[in-house]
Amino acid sequence: MRKQKQTNRRRHGMQVVTLCISTTMVLILLGLVVFCVLTAHNLSNYVKENLTVTVMLSDTVSVNDAHRLCREVYHRPYARNIDYVSKEQALKEQSEAMGSDPSEFLGVNPFVATLELQLKSDYANPDSLRWIARELARNPMVTDVAYQADLMDSVNRNLKKVSLVLVVLAVLLTFISYSLISNTVRLGVYSRRFLIHTMKLVGASWGFIRRPFMLNGLTVGLVAALLACIVLGGAVWTLFQYEPALDTIITWQVLALTAAAVVLFGLIITSLCSYISVNRFLKMRASELYKI
Repeated sequence: MRKQKQTNRRRHGMQVVTLCISTTMVLILLGLVVFCVLTAHNLSNYVKENLTVTVMLSDTVSVNDAHRLCREVYHRPYARNIDYVSKEQALKEQSEAMGSDPSEFLGVNPFVATLELQLKSDYANPDSLRWIARELARNPMVTDVAYQADLMDSVNRNLKKVSLVLVVLAVLLTFISYSLISNTVRLGVYSRRFLIHTMKLVGASWGFIRRPFMLNGLTVGLVAALLACIVLGGAVWTLFQYEPALDTIITWQVLALTAAAVVLFGLIITSLCSYISVNRFLKMRASELYKI
């Protein structure tokens, strides 16, 4: 009898370990999807906020007037940062880039003073860029407004495609993970189906019977989620070792939201699977327990 109990306890322990490992692997995949979604959003914002709108000024505009215009534009709701580039500074930068001074053979400085405007990410889209450009062009000191419209269109299109792929992948992984974890939990409950029936016979309520299975599922979900967070955290730490500049895209908010999603999903899916599996056997009659 004692040997049988030890065998049953060992079998139950192996089922718990198997459930924990399979749940951890599933949560790692789901955590990667959440991490990629959040990182892609940050990357899109980073690209948008580094898009430069070049505002070209008239030759008659003085430095003081240019700085005054800078202050006016900076206080607009769409402005994130703005820099004034004088004709002399533009000539110096282009001379260094080209390796020669174009004013030496042209006789004049061919460049004009400009304002280099970076927008907030919410305004860095084609529609907003068009009305911002029209608003800036109405100023008499401005001769032209230029920006990389093709780059912004490409960023928005690619972001929509990536977001769609990640959403589809998340749905598929959720379905697959639920199936895998549900089957593993069902096997664990199946091995104790006669114990469930015995507890029913002695008058135990369904809630009382479900409680230990639910607690076991929550414990497994929490442990699996913590293990998944450790694995994902190690992977992110390795990324930072190779490229420290990624901290502008992989922020602590991304890491916190990913960890919260992993823990929440781990608790929900294991407890839900335990609840459904136990209820399935609670609804069965004694004769049906031998037929499955």
